[in-house]
Amino acid sequence: MTPTQLKTEVQECLTSNILPFWLKMQDPKRGGFYGQMTGEGKLMKDANRGGILNARILWSFSAAYRVTGNKEYLAAATNAKDYILAHFIDREFGGTYWELDADGNPVDTKKQFYALGFMIYGLSEYARATHDVESLDTAIELYHCIEEHSLDHIHNGYIEACTREWAKIEDMRLSDLDANYPKSQNTHLHIIEPYANLYRVLKSISTCEKHAAQYREVTLQVEASLRNLIDIFCNRILNPATYHLDLFFDMEWTRGAGWLESYGHDIECSWLLHEAALVLGDEEVLRHVEPIVQLVAKASEKGLNPDGSMTHEANVDNGHIDADRHWWVQAETVVGFYNIYQHFNDEEALQKALRCWQYIKNNLIDEANGEWFWSRDPEGNINRRDDKAGFWKCPYHNSRMCLELIERI
Repeated sequence: MTPTQLKTEVQECLTSNILPFWLKMQDPKRGGFYGQMTGEGKLMKDANRGGILNARILWSFSAAYRVTGNKEYLAAATNAKDYILAHFIDREFGGTYWELDADGNPVDTKKQFYALGFMIYGLSEYARATHDVESLDTAIELYHCIEEHSLDHIHNGYIEACTREWAKIEDMRLSDLDANYPKSQNTHLHIIEPYANLYRVLKSISTCEKHAAQYREVTLQVEASLRNLIDIFCNRILNPATYHLDLFFDMEWTRGAGWLESYGHDIECSWLLHEAALVLGDEEVLRHVEPIVQLVAKASEKGLNPDGSMTHEANVDNGHIDADRHWWVQAETVVGFYNIYQHFNDEEALQKALRCWQYIKNNLIDEANGEWFWSRDPEGNINRRDDKAGFWKCPYHNSRMCLELIERI
């Protein structure tokens, strides 16, 4: 398969499989999007609605509209944006709620900074696609919330969570699967990602004299934050002995929760870190980052399987391996290795991307009902226990894979 053929196939997947499924997840009665469809395909119209799902829907349809110009995607993005502004934004204390009920009332009001990051990602992408000032200004407000309440001014880095009122919270975990540590690779990864997108939008505004003065100060602030995050990844989160990313840390950056390797996050970080440096546009930073980008991608190959898929993660301490082929890991694998091919002319990386795409086509795309399955196990059994759509099962990893390739090729 050639890159051109790959582009054709992912474009078809995006417009005929992924996005049509999510267009049907819109709630015509309550607004926004339904909160869940089970792995068996049952739509749960009264399910609670997660901030992560809604922010990722907003990003996906905003980016899809920007790339394709399809007005139906714009309408869906606007639906997601309007719902977020009406229901997820905490007008009293700032930030965004973690979870709402089906009627839009907050049921979990904690401030998880991972979620604030995704709200910035979605809102800044909507502003990028439509030049909507309200979305951009809200993204900037959320940026200031993270900088004020999450940034550790003593040891650097960002903590995981606070209460609604920005007080200390004992359980800082992102999910039940995570260890309870104040800092994590995952949250930092999904703060550098939206900060890069926000900076990209603000930089584009700086070329317009009409609005440049209004956003000049915050543009410089986001630039400084982005530089700091690149440094954190290179010097704190990256394990210099293995070039895998360590996952959990205490306040002083001592690694916690054992020796864990998350191959999906490794390959995702390799291209998101590279993207941050490219958006920053500093040649000195780029010269420092690009060898690291290649080494992190190389380290992730430990998780590659003969069938082209990528293993989820491994606990090196006890030898336990989660060998399921998760949908998001495969999507990031395709983008990550294509990025290595594109920027470093690595033909082997292209073949890794193509083999993983072949695995996705053969095993994860639900041709009958739309979207992708959550995962398959090593024996090939489809995981129907986990959601088809839900708090964590969103159109972001797979739609982004398609959109990245459409724009890159």
